[in-house]
Amino acid sequence: MPTLRLQVAPLLNPERYAALGAALTRITAQVLHKKAEVTAVMIDDLPAARYLVGGRDTAQPIACLEISITAGTNTAEEKSQFIREAHAELQRQLGTSGQSLHEASYVIVRELPASDWGYAGLTQAARRTLQPVAMT
Repeated sequence: MPTLRLQVAPLLNPERYAALGAALTRITAQVLHKKAEVTAVMIDDLPAARYLVGGRDTAQPIACLEISITAGTNTAEEKSQFIREAHAELQRQLGTSGQSLHEASYVIVRELPASDWGYAGLTQAARRTLQPVAMT
């Protein structure tokens, strides 16, 4: 049940958001093995003057993607792969007219304890206790 929050500058055409959301959901499902049907992607676009690097705005497109996942559910390799693939997708979709994303475009993986978040009124920890235990 990951949540992804993407902030981008400069302002983009809203039609791009569906493609970005679909691509980020696909990468999340394939690389981090998360359920696409409960993956939420929120996209905020900012005027370039409100996204500052080194105290200044940038002429290049720039992005910050943060994903929240349950702690301990992915390996370091999976998280590293997610960062690589998500950044490549951001570059593909947000790089304009041959211009690459600004170097300070970030992809951040946040791991939260299962007791500290959830969806549909249940924490991830509570959700785990509801799943049937496999008999071995």
